Amino acid sequence: MKDWLDEIKWDKDGLVPAIAQDHKTGRVLMMAWMNREALSLTASEQRAIYWSRSRGKLWRKGEESGHVQKLHELRLDCDADVIILMVEQIGGIACHTGRESCFYRVFDAAGWKTVDPVLKDPDAIYQAGH
Repeated sequence: MKDWLDEIKWDKDGLVPAIAQDHKTGRVLMMAWMNREALSLTASEQRAIYWSRSRGKLWRKGEESGHVQKLHELRLDCDADVIILMVEQIGGIACHTGRESCFYRVFDAAGWKTVDPVLKDPDAIYQAGH
């Protein structure tokens, strides 16, 4: 049987974009990157695990903030180069700014406008030494 991970078109760095959506509302919560190990672990642990390009290591969503993404379903697009994770966002906050979604700005004639409130102060989420 073919390895399901071999069906993915990884980019030159061995990564694939992964979009997290709320499994109930469909709202796009965030986009991050996954490598082969991150995607394999996401499937086996049933929680979102990404590859942090800035830190160069696996990033278990919620490991510092407690805002874990519980996996409900994985989807692969028609070109096999984008993953969608249908998740339950524990705590209702996906963004490091303390908002529900990382996509909290809307463009209008005046430029980018913030339309979603901060649900929890990031300083309270990411306390030093946590």
